[in-house]
Amino acid sequence: MPSSSIKNTVKTKHTAKNTTMLEKLKKQKQVLEARIQKCENRNKQVERKQETRRKILVGSYFLDKAYKENKFDDIKKLMDDYLTRHSDRKLFDLPLK
Repeated sequence: MPSSSIKNTVKTKHTAKNTTMLEKLKKQKQVLEARIQKCENRNKQVERKQETRRKILVGSYFLDKAYKENKFDDIKKLMDDYLTRHSDRKLFDLPLK
């Protein structure tokens, strides 16, 4: 029958091994979480760029149509109700609110 000191030595080695393994796994978890966050941020950036591009294309379409049909004043009336920032209103020669 093993003595208690041998049991304690085996227990200590086992505990140290588990602690080392746990630290290693936690480090791997941190690395994976950072990679996941980076990937999610990249996806959000692509989505924002696509949304901006859609807005530009829709705006271009309506501006082109308004110029061709001599209805730019109609666009200005719509924008007068929509725009609140001074710099944006200035682009359409709208009075500041």
